[in-house]
Amino acid sequence: VQLVESGGGLVQPGGSLRLSCAASGFTFSRAAMSWYRQTPGQERDFVASSFSAGASTNYAADVKGRFTISRDNAKNTVYLQMNSLKPEDTAVYYCNTQDERDRDYWGQGTQVTVSS
Repeated sequence: VQLVESGGGLVQPGGSLRLSCAASGFTFSRAAMSWYRQTPGQERDFVASSFSAGASTNYAADVKGRFTISRDNAKNTVYLQMNSLKPEDTAVYYCNTQDERDRDYWGQGTQVTVSS
């Protein structure tokens, strides 16, 4: 399993970013895909999930209405569109999936910094 995130960067408050996670090594279309984020000294927190075939999504309360998770099964890629960004959204964002034994797989992370 390989997960490679991209799209992070520096953005001003109120701005937008789109993160991408390219996946390989498993049947992407059948896998639930999630985004998490982590700040220094804190635990990794759930952000959003897209269940197989994209039929269902789930969001953390503090990003609901601002962030949108989507997936392109033809490209084995999951996205996180982040709008109305706030300084408290600053974190390293990680892509995640689990296998049939509930083992977690993570990407290397991509830094998102929201600052003026």
